[in-house]
Amino acid sequence: MLKRDFIGRLASYGLEHVAEKILGYLDDQSLKSTELVCHEWYHVISEGMLWKKLIERKFLSNSLWRGLADRRGWTKYLFRQLIINGDKPKRHEFYRQLYPQIIRDIEQLENNWRTGNFQLEKIQCRSQNSKGVYCLQYDDEKIVSGLRDNTIKIWDRKTMECIKVLTGHNGSVLCLQYDEKVIVTGSSDSTVRVWNVKTGELLNTLLHHCEAVLHLRFINGTMVTCSKDRSIAVWQMNSPADITIRRVLVGHRAAVNVVDFDDKYIVSASGDRTIKVWDTTTCEFVRTLLGHRRGIACLQYRDKIVVSGSSDNTIRVWDIECGACLRVLEGHDELVRCIRFDSKRIVSGAYDGKIKIWDLQAALDPRSQTASLCIKTLTEHTGRVFRLQFDEFQIVSSSHDDTILCFNFLQAESHVLSICQTQATNFTPSTTMIESSNNENSNEIPSNIFQSQASVQSIMSSSSSSGK
Repeated sequence: MLKRDFIGRLASYGLEHVAEKILGYLDDQSLKSTELVCHEWYHVISEGMLWKKLIERKFLSNSLWRGLADRRGWTKYLFRQLIINGDKPKRHEFYRQLYPQIIRDIEQLENNWRTGNFQLEKIQCRSQNSKGVYCLQYDDEKIVSGLRDNTIKIWDRKTMECIKVLTGHNGSVLCLQYDEKVIVTGSSDSTVRVWNVKTGELLNTLLHHCEAVLHLRFINGTMVTCSKDRSIAVWQMNSPADITIRRVLVGHRAAVNVVDFDDKYIVSASGDRTIKVWDTTTCEFVRTLLGHRRGIACLQYRDKIVVSGSSDNTIRVWDIECGACLRVLEGHDELVRCIRFDSKRIVSGAYDGKIKIWDLQAALDPRSQTASLCIKTLTEHTGRVFRLQFDEFQIVSSSHDDTILCFNFLQAESHVLSICQTQATNFTPSTTMIESSNNENSNEIPSNIFQSQASVQSIMSSSSSSGK
């Protein structure tokens, strides 16, 4: 068989951009191995900034990488670099060291979730009369909370201070959601109110339900509300001032505690122990999910999966298409009041004051042992947990104890951050680096790159051998 160095040939013919394009499809392990082939291949990788491009691909395709970049401060080194205070543009070697540091940061983050290693911040809401925070939503700048004392309080994420109080409800604020324009709240006074998210001005009051509005969701011009009056209302949101009822769904035999929906299904859960599924477009009933032994207090629906929590103290994972219960999670001692999940985890809060973190992928695997499903239990609240929200880096929860707790699982200090800071002006490794000149032989590979990577491969090989 003929062996041809096609990468080297392309480079010698002035087609380095084609060689870079080919090698640009490699993952990190393949890119490491490719660097070891020869000087020409290493030259293509370094001149093409392929480690930088690999980081940029991860940034664009993965929300964890994007969030980490923002929090660690290396976003400015991607794409068109921001040159600050005369800083020189970063070269290949910088990104080659940055990538493994990012991987270590992600591994440490995952380990923190498993071990319960977090930094805790607390907001004392200091309600005047009735104490308790029933609902919340957060972003990088603010936390919006609905309180038992009839108010909506907005908190600054950096200072943890209250920056605005919205008043107008005549009962406890039980549910809320906001976007870039409005905050929509539901209350035990039976009303739904719409507020300007920036100014706090009351824009609209919706009167339909005859008892407490227990939950609401809105997206893309559609809003769904549910109530203690056993009904579900589907609304058309043309503007904050123009919101009209499209359909009322009736079928539950007790208070409807929670709703969620997407373009295909509306999902509702009730004190009657059932979860009902409705067609979002036609609003026609589709099916009922049966299994909980007592009333259902919370659920979330996404990607064909429904996760629900009940006053039978259990969590159930469902396939919405066939209605099958895929897993029952047991561990809480009282009513499961709030539940959220993403592609990796389920996080639940209950009246026992505990927040539990569960392994979703293991829960979906019928071979997994039940005892291995709960990853960690957090016991920082001193009262019932009413609501929580989480992302890759944190959990934010609220409670009857009148506090909002922020559990940050990302370490405050990082090797990645130190690289960005200490090497902001010059990248100075311990070995002789590539120097640019007009001489085609002047691009020398760092003298220890082959030795160090070969050592790593040797260690991995010996480990694999010893494990057999």
